[in-house]
Amino acid sequence: MAEGNSGRSGGIGFLGVLTIVFIVLQLTGKIAWSWFWVLSPILLPIIIGGSIALLVFSIVAIKNKLADKRRKKRLLDIKNKASK
Repeated sequence: MAEGNSGRSGGIGFLGVLTIVFIVLQLTGKIAWSWFWVLSPILLPIIIGGSIALLVFSIVAIKNKLADKRRKKRLLDIKNKASK
C-alpha cells in the first residue's frame, strides 16, 4: 500500500456514475426527462440534507423559545414572591 493511503478508495461513487449515465442518455436522446430528473442523483441528497437541517434548526429554535418562556415565568414568580 502506498504511504498515506488508508485503504479506502476514493472515486466517483454510485450517485456520480448514475448521474453521468443519465446525462449521457439525455444528450443522446435515449430518454426525454427534464434536467431536474437527470440531475436528481446529485440534487435529491442535497434537498433531503437541507430539509433535515431545516427541521433540526426549527426544533432547536422552538425548544429555546420554550426554555426562554419558562425562564421568564420563573423570574416573574421569584419577583412576585420577593415583593410580597
